[in-house]
Amino acid sequence: MPTTSPSVKSMVKEIRLSSAIQKEEVAESPYRAQQRVRVLEDSTNIWWTGARLDNLPPRLPPVGRPLSGNAIVPYRYHFNTVTFGYTTAFWTFDKWELLLDWLALRGVNLPLAWVGYERILMDVFRDAGLSDMEITSFLSGPAFLPWNRFGNIQGSWGGSLPSQWVDDQFDLQKRILTRMVELGMTPVLPSFTGFVPHALAAHYPNASIVSGGDWSGFANTFANVSFLQPFDPLFATLQKAFISKQQAAYGNVSHIYTLDQYNENNPFSGDTDYLRNVTANTASFWTNERIEAYLGGVQGNDSMIILDLYSEAQPQWNRTQSYFGKQWIWCELHDYGGNMGLEGNLQELTSGPVTALNSPDSSMKGIGLTMEGQEGNEIVYDILLDQAWSSKPLNISTYLSNWVSRRYQDTDLPNAQKAWSILSSTVYNNQNSNSQATIKSILELAPSLTGLVNRTGHHPTLVPYNTNTTIVPSLRLLTQAGSDNRALLNVPEFRYDLVDISRQLLANRFLENYLALISTYNSSSADVASVAAASRPLLDILRDLDLLLATDQNFLLANWILDARKWANKNETYAAYLEYNARNQITLWGPNEEINDYASKQWAGLVREYYLPRWEFFTNYLVETKRNGTAYDGAFVSRSMIRMGQEWGNKTYGGPWGVKGNTFDMVQKILLKWA
Repeated sequence: MPTTSPSVKSMVKEIRLSSAIQKEEVAESPYRAQQRVRVLEDSTNIWWTGARLDNLPPRLPPVGRPLSGNAIVPYRYHFNTVTFGYTTAFWTFDKWELLLDWLALRGVNLPLAWVGYERILMDVFRDAGLSDMEITSFLSGPAFLPWNRFGNIQGSWGGSLPSQWVDDQFDLQKRILTRMVELGMTPVLPSFTGFVPHALAAHYPNASIVSGGDWSGFANTFANVSFLQPFDPLFATLQKAFISKQQAAYGNVSHIYTLDQYNENNPFSGDTDYLRNVTANTASFWTNERIEAYLGGVQGNDSMIILDLYSEAQPQWNRTQSYFGKQWIWCELHDYGGNMGLEGNLQELTSGPVTALNSPDSSMKGIGLTMEGQEGNEIVYDILLDQAWSSKPLNISTYLSNWVSRRYQDTDLPNAQKAWSILSSTVYNNQNSNSQATIKSILELAPSLTGLVNRTGHHPTLVPYNTNTTIVPSLRLLTQAGSDNRALLNVPEFRYDLVDISRQLLANRFLENYLALISTYNSSSADVASVAAASRPLLDILRDLDLLLATDQNFLLANWILDARKWANKNETYAAYLEYNARNQITLWGPNEEINDYASKQWAGLVREYYLPRWEFFTNYLVETKRNGTAYDGAFVSRSMIRMGQEWGNKTYGGPWGVKGNTFDMVQKILLKWA
């Protein structure tokens, strides 16, 4: 992802402004305007795979007919707090710049800006009398800082957070904020949340400091975070100090601050007077009475913006009378942990925001993306941000046709259009709220004889469509498009989509073959030969999957590891610490698999080095039980998986680092073998 040059920066801003000021009475998006403006030919778009702004002419041609109009909401929001862990934890500015340009061209004007928070927080705690040791023992590792900021966890497994990390992230935040402001955005800045080191209670024995509970199975060493109650005078003192130091560091760049004190944590008390006191100074638990009391502590409906975080599947605005008049934003959650399963609900993303906006007494003021991670499924994010510019639900068929033409730089692609039409009406028309937001493949989960399939909730594995009538024909059509027009193979987004859909085919075939293995193993006639034969397809799929992923730069474990290590600037001890953090997050997620496999990914290297050995161990164990006539021991398998995870997490990645193989050739082989 090359850094954008100053001359291109000005072009990006001009393009953004051109694309942002349009509106037609029929369902239209900013991209439709981009098609009519010759400045934005197909070759100059920005996708997550990269930018083509270097193809712009030295002098931009005139726009032509003036375009005018407005978004239907004043705020277009982006980011979940945990995205700063699951996706951007180790990003340098070049990747940040590309993403911000992507957001600007889609009209986002209210992005969350959490980077560098720890530097300001440490300065506040030092002024309050805490020692550096007392402070650093509270902070978490680089890959887990969002949950430290939430008050879910404290401390760091694998070593304390280095001061170099804190300083480098502070410098990065300055560059990010400068770029946001340059693009006309209002950054949403952090504020002091009230989560504090245990040592603060010793320094301020009269302060109202309470202890939280456990979180996701973490021991008290890493959970039980201390919370300075917002109505205590010390809270106001520390909050003022934090805001003042932040303004001194970054300038007066925003008047909007984020505050989330109850992320998967319940308040100390459910008393409504207590909740009213909490917000005056700063989910089953959240009854309407409690929500109204909590929101009622903030005077004026325009002084607070609420994110309705999961509007596409579990909206809360409609049960709270539009948050009792407070401003709120319709958000798409999606993509738990940065998981990569293809999933979405285009119908809800286009109709839901319009319905909410037009509901009686609506106080909705924005549309936004709050996905946990950013891995694929770009269509669902594009269409929601574009819906913010149309007063009527976008016509999905028309939108998708234009989207495919822009993405693949060609308007004459009938097979590609058909492929995406199938996906949009099936895979991306998921009406099952139990399997929305993400779909994880069981190949990424610790192997077990039971409990892996048709899961919802924490690790949803329920596949709500028929692979043979959705993924298979779509992939065939897309491959045919590449055969008919070889120039497509030079389009990064086309190659990406070939890999992504093929990856989903293999993931679904793995599920089917796993079910066949379990059926064989549990049958009365099962023997060594039959179980071994039923095991082979699973391992074969994993090997093919790794080879497929290795053909595209966007599906490499090396990206995650190298992004982490480069912050160490060749300090091997520091680099090993960062790599441990990176490895632990995408596997055990905790010192003892507290959130095991939550942030799993299908990346070349990770499949080969981690998932394949686990399934090899599991299938070999099943064969051995038949050979020895012994019973299946689930506890033994579970302990073995933890051990393998810990061993892998302590390794150093040795490569291969780059792309290997040809995407189109590999996809054709996969179709022949698995379709």
